[in-house]
Amino acid sequence: MYRRSRTPVWVALSWRALAALALIGIALAVHWFDREGLRQSSGKPVTFADILYFTMITVTTVGYGDIVPVTQQSRLFDTFVVTPIRLFVWLIFLGTAYDFLLRRVWGRWRMSVIQRQLRDHVVIAGFGNSGSEAASELIRRGAHPDTIVVIDEDRAALRHAELLDVAVMEGNATRDAALQAVRLGAASALIVSAGRDDTSILIVLTARRIAPDLPISVVIRSLDNEAIARQAGANTVINPASFAGLLLAGSTHGAHLADYMADLAATDGRVALRERHITSEEIGVPLRSIGTGLGHRIYRRGSMIGFWEEGANRLEAGDIILEVVPAANQDTDDPQ
Repeated sequence: MYRRSRTPVWVALSWRALAALALIGIALAVHWFDREGLRQSSGKPVTFADILYFTMITVTTVGYGDIVPVTQQSRLFDTFVVTPIRLFVWLIFLGTAYDFLLRRVWGRWRMSVIQRQLRDHVVIAGFGNSGSEAASELIRRGAHPDTIVVIDEDRAALRHAELLDVAVMEGNATRDAALQAVRLGAASALIVSAGRDDTSILIVLTARRIAPDLPISVVIRSLDNEAIARQAGANTVINPASFAGLLLAGSTHGAHLADYMADLAATDGRVALRERHITSEEIGVPLRSIGTGLGHRIYRRGSMIGFWEEGANRLEAGDIILEVVPAANQDTDDPQ
């Protein structure tokens, strides 16, 4: 991947051109004032045009020998000043060619390679506060940065995402082409945090059309828009303000309620929530008898069953359980 420069292209080109011209100007001025130290093979007097020609040829090549320095002073100047100027000018030209041609070609080629290799990755649409925290949390939970792709239109946000070593793409996530470019159909999940509810919902609609079965989580800031986001196809709708209010309200009903809820949500907490499929050995046993953690909930054929309900007395094939486990035992893979 590459980082975009804050400097506009035309400004960078102008600065490099000015630097090259300034170096050539220094060589031209000294050659002109020391023109008595130069001789032409033809024997004619050295004119300003000859000085200009000699300077350009000397800076860009090693010269043709038709004009040569004959005094010790001129030869020392060419050795210790013009030669470094020649090297700097070539470095400027080569650096410009790399930045504005080779690096772009390399970047496009590398992006095409990354796109072909993307599979079971997490796409984060929008890299504001919530998107940034989601990416950092995924990495803290063991996800490799190569398995995270950030898509955003804000270049500053993408530069921030690059600091996490995740793959980034500048684009509008409400467009089919942008989501297809990050291979949404091969992704394992989509996190939407566009900053505006209407934009986030439009991204969910677009994504659901491309990937009908993809798990989609979306950040919604208005309570009125939560139902709309679910209707658009979001599997999980998160309202930061509601969650904060839940913690605050819980703290008024017990000194340890909010502490435990925060412990569940934190990466470095003592306990963690884990969702997994049941194993073949667990079929037929009650939820309370599982040995990997404390079972709280069962998801069975689209229905949700609490640990206190009758359906929790016997686990069935295909059940997904939600359990609380010690944080050290948390694992993203199902036990088999």
